Amino acid sequence: MPNEIHSYTDLQQQIHEDLRVQHPEWVEPNGNCPTCDSYELRLAELLGLTQRASAGGMPPSPFYGQADDY
Repeated sequence: MPNEIHSYTDLQQQIHEDLRVQHPEWVEPNGNCPTCDSYELRLAELLGLTQRASAGGMPPSPFYGQADDY
């Protein structure tokens, strides 16, 4: 059974991990994944979360610009 998603942060983390696994060619040698970041930002825009983020109501993604070992 897949992991259950309980919050937006859980969903964001699952998308982050899945994109990196499914598309390792998108991950740069330093671990950054601009394409993954773009997908995550687009989801936030579609959910209407970017206005709140820019107004200080939501912290930035903990995943943007991180070097992960995938």
